[in-house]
Amino acid sequence: MPKQPEPEQPGGSAPQAAALRLGVDRTSPVPLYFQLSQQLEAAIEQGRLAPGSLLGNEIELAARLGLSRPTVRQAIQSLVDKGLLVRRRGVGTQVLHSKVRRPLELSSLYDDLEAAGQRPTTRVLRNTVEPATARVAAALGVAEGADVRLVERLRYAHDEPMARLRNHLPVELLDCDTAQLESTGLYRMMRAVGITLHSARQSVGARAADAEEARLLGEAPGAPLLAMERTTFDDTGRAVEFGDHIYRASRYAFEFQLLVRP
Repeated sequence: MPKQPEPEQPGGSAPQAAALRLGVDRTSPVPLYFQLSQQLEAAIEQGRLAPGSLLGNEIELAARLGLSRPTVRQAIQSLVDKGLLVRRRGVGTQVLHSKVRRPLELSSLYDDLEAAGQRPTTRVLRNTVEPATARVAAALGVAEGADVRLVERLRYAHDEPMARLRNHLPVELLDCDTAQLESTGLYRMMRAVGITLHSARQSVGARAADAEEARLLGEAPGAPLLAMERTTFDDTGRAVEFGDHIYRASRYAFEFQLLVRP
């Protein structure tokens, strides 16, 4: 019978970290540092270690788990490298916000963040009517120069900027009230007026942040960004949205499920 993970020993680290049930299986071929880092990462992703909470120092963790300090140090460093923890002089090791992993499906960022317990908020940067460029007109199936609605927003999670969202919509599609755009998601607003979202054509890429994008997202100029374009169609085949969005690569990832074709 495989040996069960050894229970942690009580210690005097930060309250949230001390309450975690951590353990290592010394009979497993998986390195001890990796076992510990995976458990801590899961606790961060699941919200059991909240952003801003202290992990406790290496000596305390090593004593609690019966591990060597280098093993604990390696586990912590792997999570620092992933951007999940930060070492602060005079404070200790502190939990950062977990990286948002979004499944690649027809859903809104607002709904995905809310489902993940990320407390989404929105700041509307622009909400106006403008002439459609050739690119926007082709996506929405309208004449170039025709009026379209532009909605540009900054989406936050835990009060930290995550993405700049830029959507063009047919001008008659929806009453885009700015206050409502700041309190809920665009797809929810569409569904509320009877629009049934059916399918989308989407591309995902990457590029470097320019100065303005870096300022909005709290990144350095030239930082990597995930870029996504999406044209969404309703159940009648009408194009209801053309989205041009950028996401902080340091805080965001798309997840794909790949299947073997029979």
